[in-house]
Amino acid sequence: MLRLTCLLLLCSTSIVVFAGDFTKAPEESGDYTMPFNGSDLTGWDGDPALWSVKDGVIHGETTPEHAAQGNTFLIWKDGVTRDFELRLSFRSNAANNSGIQYRSRHITDGNVRNKWVVRGYQHEIRNELTMPNVSGFIYDEGGKRGRVCLAGEKATWEIDGKKVLETLIDQDGWKELFKLDDWNHVVIIARGNHIQHFMNGRLILDFTDNDPDLCLKEGVLALQLHAGKPMWVEFKEIRIKNL
Repeated sequence: MLRLTCLLLLCSTSIVVFAGDFTKAPEESGDYTMPFNGSDLTGWDGDPALWSVKDGVIHGETTPEHAAQGNTFLIWKDGVTRDFELRLSFRSNAANNSGIQYRSRHITDGNVRNKWVVRGYQHEIRNELTMPNVSGFIYDEGGKRGRVCLAGEKATWEIDGKKVLETLIDQDGWKELFKLDDWNHVVIIARGNHIQHFMNGRLILDFTDNDPDLCLKEGVLALQLHAGKPMWVEFKEIRIKNL
């Protein structure tokens, strides 16, 4: 009986190991704040020529007639992001790129090209030029670190730079996960210097920022329209809770 019990425990452990090659997003629970009311942009600030509400979703669009003068953002004015869990859905057309800013700074002085410039951590939505079919990496918008942590990486950033510890998802797995030109569901969880991004239910990025001078602990939430060729992006079902 003892030998049978040990064998069952060993088999169970093996199942856990082989089934644990990715981490699922946590179940939604608790009380969330709803930054977007589904009707208008109350509580948000952005260029009114570029941002609107269409069919119950936030719609950002640049055209030849209404181009973005530099990267520009729709900024949530009624709260800040510190330790938080953010959930939303996005979709974008195939042109240009966009992103979700969190723990970021609204830049209102210096040499800025518009009134809605934001710098800090960005959950990249899409970058047509360099990574067209990969979404979810952390980009240092307006900073000096560039791609801080790529989609598929578990990594840390030390004083002497980035250290990749583990691969969470490869490019073949990514192609099956990411829905180009369709709705994708995002979960971003930040606790202290630890950040996780989930895409369509799966952990795609695990990052720890150990640089005491560059790590960001709080700041604004904002949505990006990128300068350059015409594009559109949409967001819906935005909800956030403090941790």
